[in-house]
Amino acid sequence: MRLSGMNFNVNLGDIMVQVDTASLAITDNSAVSQTSGVPDGFVDGDVAASGELSVNASNFALISDAAKNAGAWRAMEPFDVMFYAKTSKDELKVEAFGCRIKLSDILDIDKKGGQASLFKIPFDVTDPDFVKINGVPYLRAEEIENIVQ
Repeated sequence: MRLSGMNFNVNLGDIMVQVDTASLAITDNSAVSQTSGVPDGFVDGDVAASGELSVNASNFALISDAAKNAGAWRAMEPFDVMFYAKTSKDELKVEAFGCRIKLSDILDIDKKGGQASLFKIPFDVTDPDFVKINGVPYLRAEEIENIVQ
């Protein structure tokens, strides 16, 4: 059996949530260096990562409880997000560190019904540990060694 979205568990810090959809994207602004218009290597660029979770009302309530305990949504401390899936053939673990959430689409009411209400929760990765894929960091150790938090 191969991995599908149904195989993933998602942890926000120590809260396990069931997501309807989830995404994580890395922006790496490294570029090709050129001399007289001819490629001659590359230069490192800045990096960023962000994503979005879509959750139903009961899973939104779990996250809302954490916000309530923090005193406000914007008072929540950044947390690590882990996406993990395993089947008999495949395994994938993606970790995003120091994620800070923002709320987006918190209401999308359709009086006809027929679909569960979903809440969209965008997040940005804010920690120098950045992203690890199957335990392998995206950034080289020397890129983050002098960053003080």
